[in-house]
Amino acid sequence: MTSQSAATLRSRYAEQAATDLEDNRRLQQELAEKIKVLKQEEILLTGIMNLAERHEGPSSAPPAEPEQVQGEPVPAQRKQGTEGTAADKPSRPSAPVKKSPAKSTASKPAKAKSPQPLLGDVLLDLLRTYNEPRLAKELRDELLEKHPDRTPTPQVVRNTLEALVAKGRIRRHKQQRSVMYSPLESS
Repeated sequence: MTSQSAATLRSRYAEQAATDLEDNRRLQQELAEKIKVLKQEEILLTGIMNLAERHEGPSSAPPAEPEQVQGEPVPAQRKQGTEGTAADKPSRPSAPVKKSPAKSTASKPAKAKSPQPLLGDVLLDLLRTYNEPRLAKELRDELLEKHPDRTPTPQVVRNTLEALVAKGRIRRHKQQRSVMYSPLESS
């Protein structure tokens, strides 16, 4: 191997390493942002679960079914009730440790600001202004427009709407591959 080919090979390796390092840093930044969003969603969902539990009581089973599909918050809430399966037990020890700091950080900024209405109430008010069912995306866009201080992710809006469906406050409509929501007439 000549010194020129060795230098070319070395420069290729250096370029490849620099590119890989840049890609890795970009991926780390994207993952850090996703983690931040997921933590915000966890805080919101924990708040929704606490409010639902206070409103309906800890032994109320119907609201637990939709959240089982969504993930981890159900086992932490069931800890207070008697309903739980062996499959729920492995996630119990870690859930309170994660959620206790999230609750304290969520409640501190809320005390500093003037109390805002719950996201579910805001979405319900937006839904009541229409005579036809609305997509979650449309509701989120309108929410961001009318309440610029609130920036929930699309998933948080969908989860909140599904929680309202589970509570019987709104109705879900499926049209082909779209899911739309409308308030119940009696609401």
